[in-house]
Amino acid sequence: MINKRVETAINEQINAELWSAYLYLSMSAYFNEVGLNGFANWMRIQWQEETAHAMKFFGYLAERGGRVLLKPIADVPARWEGPLNAFEEVLKHEEHVTALINNLMDIAIEEKDHATKSFLQWFVDEQVEEEASVQEIIDSLKLVDVKGNGIFMLDRELKQRVFVDPSTAE
Repeated sequence: MINKRVETAINEQINAELWSAYLYLSMSAYFNEVGLNGFANWMRIQWQEETAHAMKFFGYLAERGGRVLLKPIADVPARWEGPLNAFEEVLKHEEHVTALINNLMDIAIEEKDHATKSFLQWFVDEQVEEEASVQEIIDSLKLVDVKGNGIFMLDRELKQRVFVDPSTAE
């Protein structure tokens, strides 16, 4: 049976992951609206990834005999000042998620819950990748000055992204 403090923290993380999914789906809708379908695709893939993360936490909690308690998802923003602003917000959000995962790891260590610590290591590593991926897009947006052929080419590149369930990848 999972420790109640860990169970509560994981339930909070499930909500945070689902909120993240809603945020990225909202960003996808925004990019569709402004005609950047590749950016919209990238955000839809993020939505799928965040949903997969939530389900990975959901499954783990159930597997450990915990009780999953789903809470309402808070509203998410719907407009941004442009692609660079949106991705800067994504980076801030991913840094926030990293802090949440680190806090979860701290709780697992404090509670001497080695199984949860092992489980969370995947998320620690995943967050390094998430932040680096977003930073790369921000760097590209700055390089092309968010206009002209550069934005067209970046939009085309982001359209090629496909979903690979990160929670099942080795």
